[in-house]
Amino acid sequence: MEPALLTAPLTEVLAEPYGPGTEITDLRRDSGGASRITCSFDAVTPEGERHPLILRLTTPGTSAGGPLLQEAGLMRAAAAAGVPTPQVIAAGGEDGPLGAEFVVMARIEGETIPRRVLRSPELAAVRPLLAAQCGEILAAIHRIPAGAVPGLDASDQLGTWQALLEATGRPHPALELAVRRLELQRPPQGRTAVVHGDFRNGNLVIGPDGVRSVLDWELSHLGDPLEDLGWLCVKAWRFGSPLPVGGFGGYEQLIGAYEKAADVRVDRDALRWWEMFGILKWAVVCVMQAQRHLSGGERSIELAALGRRVAENEWDLLQMLP
Repeated sequence: MEPALLTAPLTEVLAEPYGPGTEITDLRRDSGGASRITCSFDAVTPEGERHPLILRLTTPGTSAGGPLLQEAGLMRAAAAAGVPTPQVIAAGGEDGPLGAEFVVMARIEGETIPRRVLRSPELAAVRPLLAAQCGEILAAIHRIPAGAVPGLDASDQLGTWQALLEATGRPHPALELAVRRLELQRPPQGRTAVVHGDFRNGNLVIGPDGVRSVLDWELSHLGDPLEDLGWLCVKAWRFGSPLPVGGFGGYEQLIGAYEKAADVRVDRDALRWWEMFGILKWAVVCVMQAQRHLSGGERSIELAALGRRVAENEWDLLQMLP
């Protein structure tokens, strides 16, 4: 849907939280994949109050990630648990004014581009603090009651991604070896918690005061909370930095803050297992995205470049094998 066509239905949606006569200004489409449209805009009330907002809208015929209404519920539950996340202003389904599932949320100013997070002089003072802040935020995420949002997927993650790899129909010996090793060395099942699913450098809004907001809850599910810690440590999210946690910190900074905030002990071997799983997961994503390009389904230089990343992940996995 073109942004200009959204103005009238958005005005109708925002009449409830902000009052009749609220106007939509500066509406523009930002980024968004095949399953989501993302637009930024301002809502101006009749009294002249300006509210910077983000609209996320489901693209018809797609089903990647969880439903947007579920994502809205997660953000509300996360805020209640003390997680910095955008305030949900409004949400609705296909039967609403926008004709598709949507969420309107507050727009949080700050940096989200990872290389800028790791290199910007304006963030130099806060970078050494980010790993510990992430540990504290992850502890808050994992305090969200498992039943707070109905319908969260609770399937085995290794089995899910192994099946997706097999469904590609192509041999990937290094990835298959990694799957076998992960199966043989799997740590005991830990506690079950709400897992963000994509907590990493790039899905965090960063300012000079630190992490301002956690974005992109669409891959959230129920599982082992160490999955989130391991994913944050995956080499791909370091963006060339030697520091293992998001490119901005060390393991002990993350673990120490998490253990203190969550009042649990982190099994270092189990965390290494989940980091290895995270590399495998990202490798499978790269394989799948490259196939979209190679099959002609969506010709894209970006998707083709992700295919090249498969070899990098294979190398990272082989280096982690004992």
